[in-house]
Amino acid sequence: MHGLLKAAVALSLLAAAAFWSWRQPFMLQPRTWWELSRLRPPVSLPSPVDGVDARRIADTYGAPRGADRRHAGVDIFAARGAAVTSTTRGLVLSVREGGLGGRQVWILGPAHERHYYAHLQDWAPGLAAGDVVRAGDRLGSVGDSGNARGTPPHLHYGIYGRDGAYDPLPLLRAAAKSGTAASSR
Repeated sequence: MHGLLKAAVALSLLAAAAFWSWRQPFMLQPRTWWELSRLRPPVSLPSPVDGVDARRIADTYGAPRGADRRHAGVDIFAARGAAVTSTTRGLVLSVREGGLGGRQVWILGPAHERHYYAHLQDWAPGLAAGDVVRAGDRLGSVGDSGNARGTPPHLHYGIYGRDGAYDPLPLLRAAAKSGTAASSR
C-alpha cells in the first residue's frame, strides 16, 4: 500500500509539472503547433495586402506558367512596399530568399495548411522561423523578387493543404463579401 501511495504522489507531481510547463512561454511553439493541428481549415480569410479588396483580385489560380507548370496561387497587385500581413494565426516555418518566389515567408496555419507569401520586397523586422503570428501581423511588403523581377509589384499568395495547392481566392472573397476575418470550417 505504501508503494502504491508513493507512485500516486509521483504521478501527481509529474502531471502538475507537465501542466505547468505546457503553459509557459518556452512552450509557445509546440503549444501553437498542437492548437493549429486541432483547428479546421478556414472558410474565409482577410486580404493579405493592406488596402486591397479581395473582390478586385484577378483569378489567376491554375493559369499556365511556362510549358511545364501552373500558377499555384493568386497574384495580388499593389504599390511597392504595401504591407503584407498574415491571413491567419500560425507558426512561421520559413523566412527565406531563393527560387521562383524570391523573398518569401511560409506560415503553418489552421489544420496544418501552409500559407505562402512570395515576391516580397522585404520582411518585417525581426521576423524569423519559429515565430507565432496572429492574423493581421505584418510579414513584409509587396515587391517583385524572384522570377517576378521587372513585373509590377505584387504578392503571390498560395495555400497548400494535404492534397497540395488550392485556390485561395474563394476564401479571400468570402471574407470580403461578409466583412469577416478568418473563420474555421
